[in-house]
Amino acid sequence: MKKLLAPLVLIGLVSGCVTTQSPTGRSQTLLFSAAEMNQLGAASFEEMKKQQKISKDTKLNAYVSCVAMRVTAALPDQTQGWEVVVFDSPQVNAFALPGGHIGVYSGLLKVAENQDQLAVVLGHEVAHVLAQHSNEQVSRTQLTNTGLQLADVALGAGGVSNRNLYMAALGLGTQVGYILPYGRAQESEADVMGLELMARAGFDPRAGTLLWQNMAKAGGEQGPELLSTHPSHGTRIAELARLEQKVMPLYEAARASGVKNCQITK
Repeated sequence: MKKLLAPLVLIGLVSGCVTTQSPTGRSQTLLFSAAEMNQLGAASFEEMKKQQKISKDTKLNAYVSCVAMRVTAALPDQTQGWEVVVFDSPQVNAFALPGGHIGVYSGLLKVAENQDQLAVVLGHEVAHVLAQHSNEQVSRTQLTNTGLQLADVALGAGGVSNRNLYMAALGLGTQVGYILPYGRAQESEADVMGLELMARAGFDPRAGTLLWQNMAKAGGEQGPELLSTHPSHGTRIAELARLEQKVMPLYEAARASGVKNCQITK
């Protein structure tokens, strides 16, 4: 019976999938609706808040929220509110989840030295959500594990028996110990979209190369967790240097409109 059910499950999944194009024109196969992904993102974020220590540093929280809110305000669809949480951890990492959730580890701020460098990271992570990369990853997980079901995504309540697998697919692999890396095409797409997004928010895109140079120096030869599944430092820095000049007019227009600076108050 199990041998008969597996092909039927797979057929059902494939028949319900949608093939669409990413914002840069790349073909994507998506099994889940935006509502389903938002629910999974919210459940995963709640799980993270239970697992990780949340920072109580009000000045640090205000600074990170300022940068995050400016970045998300530049999104095409501004109807969704975003929850921003700073986790008290030496990890050099950050993530964004469907449904409007951003997590930043305090250790990142030792490498992202100013508002512009932090915006590079947050723009990149939010771009993963905007381009539905999480949906692609979770869809791939579902197709390659046909016995798993996503009917109930209440992760904390045990609705998904392999919640670490799905959380890894959402880009939380370094936190849950199960790595499902984004592909190079997805990472490059997030770099392009993220740099444009942060420039539209009034952050200097020239910080991109400086940020990744800092990243390359952090954490020894392997680099920090944030880079564990990303393209090589040299490749990323070269591509960002090329993109910087392209999005500079967006940055200059935003600055001319009088956007406020984000900084940690003394």
